[in-house]
Amino acid sequence: MSTSEPLAAWDAAVKAYLTSRHAIGRLYAKEEYFLDDLRAFLVDINAVDLNRPLFDQWRGRASHLSANTRIVRDYTVYNFCRYRRRREPDCYLPDPGGLTRPGPRPLPTIVERNQVTQLLEYLSTMEPPANAPLRPVVLRMAVLLLYTTGLRRGELVRLTLADTDPVQGTLFIRESKHHRSRWVPLSQSMCEELREYLELRRRAGIDCRDRAPLIVTVRGDAYTLGGFYRAIKTVLLTAGICDSNGHCPCLQDFRHSFAVGALLRWYEEGADVQVNLPKLALYMGHVSIVSTAYYLRCMPNVLAHASQRFENSYATLLEGDLP
Repeated sequence: MSTSEPLAAWDAAVKAYLTSRHAIGRLYAKEEYFLDDLRAFLVDINAVDLNRPLFDQWRGRASHLSANTRIVRDYTVYNFCRYRRRREPDCYLPDPGGLTRPGPRPLPTIVERNQVTQLLEYLSTMEPPANAPLRPVVLRMAVLLLYTTGLRRGELVRLTLADTDPVQGTLFIRESKHHRSRWVPLSQSMCEELREYLELRRRAGIDCRDRAPLIVTVRGDAYTLGGFYRAIKTVLLTAGICDSNGHCPCLQDFRHSFAVGALLRWYEEGADVQVNLPKLALYMGHVSIVSTAYYLRCMPNVLAHASQRFENSYATLLEGDLP
């Protein structure tokens, strides 16, 4: 990040702040972009430092952006200024009460098992393009992995053949969120699907070297995040996959569905859900079970099972009868 005399203190503080974030494994690319944007704004108006009127003016330039983006912008500056205050007690610190607040988020659209069956049946009858005869097979593999492993879409599109082991039944997720890598075990049926998929690729003459992407486009290269989103969304819409309100699931809903499905199975099996939550967090690549709990918020089926278990255990206490 370049420096200039009027903003020398600002530049030094930003450099130290980003260095501290990178040291704990954070990429902070988006946050760095917003701090660069704020610095450019300060340069344009010949400011020597940030204050409340200038911060409000900079925020006003982003009024057309989504609430989520404005939240990240606001809190990036707030967290930086709070860090800076440790060494510069007189520097400006935004009032957290005046920052953009997140609105209520709708519940995810859970992808049900019968919908996955419907989707796979559609893919089995899908007419492939002449230049991509394995396109339905590739999309089938993508859908199965999303549904049975709860992978993030970025993790899925970055998988290479070297990351798959259909014999041992594992996927290796490299350097994912927070620079964390992990092994993801596969079910026996998923291993069989993976072996069959790799064999079909080999017969079709698609690149089978270790560095080749697992999920390939019509050109045989890796999907971009946007391209993969559009491919799966098109299939979902065409196959008529939606909930009772007509909402079509998004890619993140597959991850939600995986987490909720695991929790429901534990309730149905009578397992100790609290003991198993760390296992689910580890499988999904979460830093802690707090992140995992986000996927389980206010889901009606989950709440029904939890309420029934509570009633079975403590109904007599609630009625006033001691054991």
